[in-house]
Amino acid sequence: MNYLEIDKNHLWHPYNSLPTKSPIRAVKKTKNCKIYLEDGQVLIDGMSSWWSAVLGYNNKKVFKALKKQGKKMPHIMFGGLTHTPAAKLAKTLVKLTGFPSVFLCDSGSVSVEVALKTAILYQKAKGKNKHTFLALKNSYHGDTLGAMSVCDPQTSMHSLYGDYLSKNIFVEAPALGFNGDYSEALEDLEKTLEKHHEKIAAFILEPVVQGAGGMRIYNPKYLEVAKKLCEKYDILLIFDEIATGFGHTGELFAFMHTNIKPDIITIGKALTSGTMTMAAMLTSKDISDTITNSEIGVLMHGPTFMANPLACSVANASIKELLKLNWKNKVKDIETIFKKELEVLKSNDKVLDVRVIGSIGVVELKDDRNALKLQEFCVQNGVWLRPFGKLFYSIVAYTISKKELEKVCKTMVKAVQSL
Repeated sequence: MNYLEIDKNHLWHPYNSLPTKSPIRAVKKTKNCKIYLEDGQVLIDGMSSWWSAVLGYNNKKVFKALKKQGKKMPHIMFGGLTHTPAAKLAKTLVKLTGFPSVFLCDSGSVSVEVALKTAILYQKAKGKNKHTFLALKNSYHGDTLGAMSVCDPQTSMHSLYGDYLSKNIFVEAPALGFNGDYSEALEDLEKTLEKHHEKIAAFILEPVVQGAGGMRIYNPKYLEVAKKLCEKYDILLIFDEIATGFGHTGELFAFMHTNIKPDIITIGKALTSGTMTMAAMLTSKDISDTITNSEIGVLMHGPTFMANPLACSVANASIKELLKLNWKNKVKDIETIFKKELEVLKSNDKVLDVRVIGSIGVVELKDDRNALKLQEFCVQNGVWLRPFGKLFYSIVAYTISKKELEKVCKTMVKAVQSL
């Protein structure tokens, strides 16, 4: 049976047609940082499965936890029932983040939806009818309708679904650079809040690194001033840490680059090291107390697979393995190699910018027409990367070897030089 032919004619892939028009490769198995294809080719994974597999693939301790929990109880509804894996995970997340209220759900986009709904409920609980959101230009928060409504209106899917989305407000993103100037963005934020604060429930943004909207690294000090302004106008601050969480920026969570904490964070992706789908929203005690003690009384959301025991067990094992890994030094080593190896592309006439933070290495091109060429070059040279638009980037597992990472980097350089 030709599974590739079945796939081509019957399966939708992300942002693709049916039948699919772009190359699809059949995967036979995975191991640590390698992808083994059905045709015998082996690829080093430079994407860590869309930034989630921070421990690499097939981690023995994580898989053992999955198997053990599967024998006991693969799933149970969370309405009126609970279980040890969920309670254990909540305890760990509270300790790691400092946020005492935890909502366990089943995907990153859903965690953003829950965060937005929670912000609206919080404002209603305080007697305020504030249901508009403030977000940064170049932002990306997910593909469901609420999450899409706070994605950049120019670069996301607003042109297709805009008439159906909530109308939110967007401000300038801080200039590029971890130590970059954020004065213009701050001025825009101040003016916007002054004008619209009476209807804004919350300001949602990706801290330090804007991911799919441009892989933009910016000054964390912007976040500290934004927090003060949100407090001034009684607006909640939501940090979407789905991509940045669990070490990708060099801190366990990106808000730890600052001296402040937001009111709400969303996490996902690396929560289970890519082994199972799971995400979470965490809030301050003030938010949970305000909603609980109001006439509303409850948080109106409850997915079927909320706090799934298998996913909770995997998350518990994954976090335990991550903390044992000496991940911070490993991420620092990855950052050093990215900076050293990609430096040569700064002078390439096809390249607009090269930027690196933690386990993230980004090459921004001047032209957005070469993504498929770059991907094919990398695959032919034994590396799996998935560029989009002008962005040619890699976010790797912390278990990647120096030799493997250097190959990823050198392949990126050769790919750009081949254009």
